[in-house]
Amino acid sequence: MDKIKIENLEIFAKHGVFPEENKLGQKFLVSADLYTDTRKAGNTDALDASIDYGEVCHFIETFMKEHTFSLIERIAERLAEELLLHIPGLEKVGLEVKKPWAPIGLPLESVSVEILRQWHTVYIALGSNMGDRKAYLDQAVRALDSLAKHPVKDDRGGVLLAGAVERVSGYYETPPYGMTEQEDFLNACLRLRTLLTPRELLDELHRIEQEAGRERVIHWGPRTLDLDIIFYDDLVLEAADLCIPHVEMHKRKFVLEPLCEIAPYLRHPVYKKTVQEMLESVS
Repeated sequence: MDKIKIENLEIFAKHGVFPEENKLGQKFLVSADLYTDTRKAGNTDALDASIDYGEVCHFIETFMKEHTFSLIERIAERLAEELLLHIPGLEKVGLEVKKPWAPIGLPLESVSVEILRQWHTVYIALGSNMGDRKAYLDQAVRALDSLAKHPVKDDRGGVLLAGAVERVSGYYETPPYGMTEQEDFLNACLRLRTLLTPRELLDELHRIEQEAGRERVIHWGPRTLDLDIIFYDDLVLEAADLCIPHVEMHKRKFVLEPLCEIAPYLRHPVYKKTVQEMLESVS
């Protein structure tokens, strides 16, 4: 991606651990790397085809002055989220927040925090074989889409902002997998644009499942709602309770069929096959 740089924007604001910092205020320096596509602006010379860095500077200043945080880590995190949510065309942002007057009782040039945050594209598989299966899937789609409108709270009361559902496949009637003595499933896949990390997103999926009455009693058993992360960008992650891409997805027609409807040429980062190729191999 192309990059627009803002270096050392000087802002007087009231952030800090100590009460006098919140009352008297101090100087902060904010630098931003704005990742976007400048091709159209470069060809047309039109301001509205790019990101207006003057507008971004005023946005940063307003945010810094209207909020009060204890830590510069918190400033950087919340500011990155707000920029990604409100600046059209911004796909990724690198932020450095410097505190040149840090009250530590020793001479120093500055203390700073530097972070990189971006939008992520996630594919999620949905399934249900209890009760009103379509209603459960519809409810899950709405819940995931509403994360941007109703921000998630983290353990410390902070705000975690997500994105929105961009595309949903049709609903497919499929026989049960693993434990076959149960009702047929209704399955689907969707594409989600989000700012949540894989772990934060997994927690949200579990919450949505619980709200739908999901009980984890029998492995591969009946469930009102099942939500799985299939792909998260090109990430390859192996943890005790989370594997991305989903470890069995390349063998499961009930995942590949709806996924192929919305992303046939998406390539598996490990096996290097497209979704369409994987579907053909299991069909």
